[in-house]
Amino acid sequence: MSNNDIDTNGKEVQACIPIPVNPDHFNAKCLLPYSLTVSHAQQAMNDFVAFLGFINQQLSTKQIPRLESFLMPANFSSIVGEFMNMSIPKYCNTLVKNQYHNGHPDLIPHGLFPNNAVQYAAEGIEVKGSRHASGWQGHNPESVWLMVFHFDSNTSNDVHKGIGPKPFRFKGVYAAKLEKEDWAFSGRSATSRRTITASVTKSGVAKMQANWIYRDLAKGQR
Repeated sequence: MSNNDIDTNGKEVQACIPIPVNPDHFNAKCLLPYSLTVSHAQQAMNDFVAFLGFINQQLSTKQIPRLESFLMPANFSSIVGEFMNMSIPKYCNTLVKNQYHNGHPDLIPHGLFPNNAVQYAAEGIEVKGSRHASGWQGHNPESVWLMVFHFDSNTSNDVHKGIGPKPFRFKGVYAAKLEKEDWAFSGRSATSRRTITASVTKSGVAKMQANWIYRDLAKGQR
């Protein structure tokens, strides 16, 4: 989206304000580890909505496209996930962001590892932001708690597809302890440059959706 595409009096300005998180759409019966609660997730989601709304409204005053409209889709999804890694420990004092660069998982139990940093551990929660309701990916099939923040927003490709401005909104949050068999590993040939990935299988998706934390039921969503 170019600067000339920004309608300062119309839908673009409206899209700068994310859809608020609906407090009635959380599942108090979901099971979460490490003393993490639904309330902790809700507060972190509210923080992100406030953050994105502030940033995008400030960008709009300078005739700059919204953050999600010019970043590569994967980069914006990473921002959603990284923000949750930063925000959740503000409310859940039993978890901290893994201080090891590219360490796994993203959130680890507070004080379990020296300096709250570990390259790889079985304890903790891997956190992802995704525009997709399934098919979530990781780098290896492994036993791990996975939490996915599913959202909807514009992307940098929407202008070319004729998709108009729409505000960011969280559509769902899902979490479950996945086992190795809940992942499908995808290798690559010796000449391929594609990143090696593993995708959550139908069994893994079913586990996570059964243990949903948040579901936006607006506009027929289930």
